[in-house]
Amino acid sequence: MSNDANAPTMRAIEIAGYGGPEVLRAVARARPVAGAGEALVRVTASGVNRPDVLQRKGHYPVPPGASDIPGLEIAGVIEGGDAAALAAAGFAIGDRVCALVAGGGYAEVCAAPVGQMLPVPAGFSDIEAAALPENFFTVWSNVFDRGRLAAGEWLLVQGGSSGIGVTAIQLAKAFGARVIATAGSADKCDRCTELGADHAVNYRSEDFAARALEITGGKGVDVVLDMVAGDYVAREVSCLAEDGRIVLIAVQGGTTSQVDAGLVLRKRLTLTGSTLRPRPVAFKAAIAAALRERVWPLLEKRQVRPVIQEVFPAEQASRAHAAMEEGGHVGKLMLAWS
Repeated sequence: MSNDANAPTMRAIEIAGYGGPEVLRAVARARPVAGAGEALVRVTASGVNRPDVLQRKGHYPVPPGASDIPGLEIAGVIEGGDAAALAAAGFAIGDRVCALVAGGGYAEVCAAPVGQMLPVPAGFSDIEAAALPENFFTVWSNVFDRGRLAAGEWLLVQGGSSGIGVTAIQLAKAFGARVIATAGSADKCDRCTELGADHAVNYRSEDFAARALEITGGKGVDVVLDMVAGDYVAREVSCLAEDGRIVLIAVQGGTTSQVDAGLVLRKRLTLTGSTLRPRPVAFKAAIAAALRERVWPLLEKRQVRPVIQEVFPAEQASRAHAAMEEGGHVGKLMLAWS
């Protein structure tokens, strides 16, 4: 297995069969071929995300046409691809980039849609850059586009110590909002406030809905970013302000929720949600453009930053998945390709 651009194979991590972390195995795979509008990226770092774990367990089907190799975000160097698309986007062979992909990220070479690539922010390592796409695309699309969070509003972030959570806290604060984050331990709550959350609530020992109402003087929060769903939704409805919005991005607490429809009517509430992976390239390219304009300058000034808990050699992806499921991390778990 070689990283030579002329070699027919590459190293990759595949899912041998649905199950625990041990089903991830290092193998030789054929190198991908870039299609129209795609670049070939020699991967130096890959992010590990909750959807990768769900895919490994058989709970997150691969979108049609996507690689069966897990991995949704990468960083590395452009080594080939659609020359016209690269030129139109201002990229060239040899440029350092990070990208959001629909699969194939746990490999030495990945085909990435040019529209979903962004330059590595000035001063960033490849590990830091690979920690950006999944979380930043998700937070921008859901908190700012769907949730319409505005300066001065209150955002409640469920799971504030997760990769999504630490990103949402920082971006909301950078754009002038106020933040309440929930986390499952005192230490994680402390990390949330260190990252800028105005308040952090330990959901194991406190009622987050009651605390949110208390913190906001009874008004309630304007936007909730929820990756739990289940019985959380009814509690979130109870602590939303008038014209409040709940944005669902995962269902770790279950897919069934009951809400007080009367509260939804009286407070004119909005309950929405989305999954990013199956959306078309054009949709994700629009998010990439917004990030490059609005967020990349903040990253380069270090006003916003990725939070990385641990970096694993790519061959130890199973250890990274085990760590993800143990839940003790704050921020991101990453894979490095030597």
